Amino acid sequence: MIHPHTKIRFINEVIGHGVVATQFIPAGTITWALDKLDRDFTPADFEQLDSLYQNILETYTYRNKNGNLVLCWDHGRFVNHSFKSNCISTAYDFEIAVRDIYPGEELTDDYGYLNVTTPFTGIDEGTVRKTVYPDDLLHFSKEWDAQVDAVFSKITEVEQPLKNLIPGSLWLAINEILAGRAQMRSIAENYFNKKDVETSKSR
Repeated sequence: MIHPHTKIRFINEVIGHGVVATQFIPAGTITWALDKLDRDFTPADFEQLDSLYQNILETYTYRNKNGNLVLCWDHGRFVNHSFKSNCISTAYDFEIAVRDIYPGEELTDDYGYLNVTTPFTGIDEGTVRKTVYPDDLLHFSKEWDAQVDAVFSKITEVEQPLKNLIPGSLWLAINEILAGRAQMRSIAENYFNKKDVETSKSR
């Protein structure tokens, strides 16, 4: 589920529609959390669908660490890519704002951590990276972890409208991290290694 203080808005002719904030969303806010209405499709499920549905899934889903395509039921699926994303995913099935997001500002993700299947060149934002690759998680996970870690302490300090979607056991784990008794899990855990799956099937 996407943060409730958001809406879909037409951005421009190149980008199309995106998700923008309707109120101030401070850094450390959970901006999206996997919920019970989000649906995942296994590769076998995908292959059994008509091309019409396959095209929809290829456009609006991300691939999780198991190789399944996850379709968000709400307008979270319209969050666009940015090499300077203001939201970053975690190993805990939620995303967090890594800087303050102001009303009217677009919420963005870096698709490099969404296990894309084919490379694509993004809009030039003046960054060194110009292209998203399927294995970006292997190369940039430490950079993304550092951005999350920089705001993680705020997670219990700011308002969290999506808190009811986070299991109690996870909140306990978050408090253990904040107390210095546990280490934050790396976003690298989200990487889907297709070769590992193919190897296990061949055994």
